[in-house]
Amino acid sequence: QVQLVESGGGLVQAGGSLRLSCEASGTFVSINDIGWYRQAPGKQRELVARIRRGGSTNYADSVKGRFTISRDNAKNTVYLQMNSLKPEDTAVYYCNAEVVVDTAGLKLTYSYWGQGTQVTVSS
Repeated sequence: QVQLVESGGGLVQAGGSLRLSCEASGTFVSINDIGWYRQAPGKQRELVARIRRGGSTNYADSVKGRFTISRDNAKNTVYLQMNSLKPEDTAVYYCNAEVVVDTAGLKLTYSYWGQGTQVTVSS
C-alpha cells in the first residue's frame, strides 16, 4: 500500500508564499513522475506542475515564473514552492505520483493521489 501525505497549505495574503510538501510512504520500488494538481470550487482539477525522476519539469502557464517544483528522491518527497501568490491560486492542491510496485515479481506502475491540502490566498 502506498500513501501520499501532503502538508504546508494554509491561508496567505496575495503576494505571499507557501511551500507544499508531499511524502510517499509504503512499499514500492520507485517513483517515476510526481506532481501537483489543484481544484478550485466549481472547476475541474488541473495540472500545476510535474517533475520526472530525472528532474525535468513542466508547469501550467498560469504558474510559470512563480512556482517551483522539486523532489528529493532519497526522501520520496516532492515540494512546491509557491511565490507571488494570487487569489486565483486558491484551491485544494493534490499530490499525484506514478509509483512502481513489485507485484508478484512484476514491476507495475500505479497512479496514487494524496488527500489534498487547502491553499487560500486572500486579496
